[in-house]
Amino acid sequence: MTEIKRESDGVVRIADEVLMKIASTAAREAEGVMRPLGTRERNQAAKCISVAVNKQSVVVGIVIAVRFGARIHEVAQDVQARVKYAMETMTGLTVASVNVKVGSIVGEKAKR
Repeated sequence: MTEIKRESDGVVRIADEVLMKIASTAAREAEGVMRPLGTRERNQAAKCISVAVNKQSVVVGIVIAVRFGARIHEVAQDVQARVKYAMETMTGLTVASVNVKVGSIVGEKAKR
């Protein structure tokens, strides 16, 4: 559980699972991303999306599957930008980095 705000009228906390869901949803919006790996199996999501919060900054790690033929470096940069933007605007936390790992390519044509 991440504490993001403490004031005289109370405390705001966000569960790590919520931060992971924000990252996953934002990553899926990038062109060429088939899916963040592990999102089909609930128990696998924690292995493929990580969040580490230190005070008011967060480091996100995400493993994705990319569509065959997509420019991997451009897809990864788009994922980084989308995850950073979503996380910062939705939570008020500062994103220190978004580390993207391409874990698979989906839709590769069969070799003849």
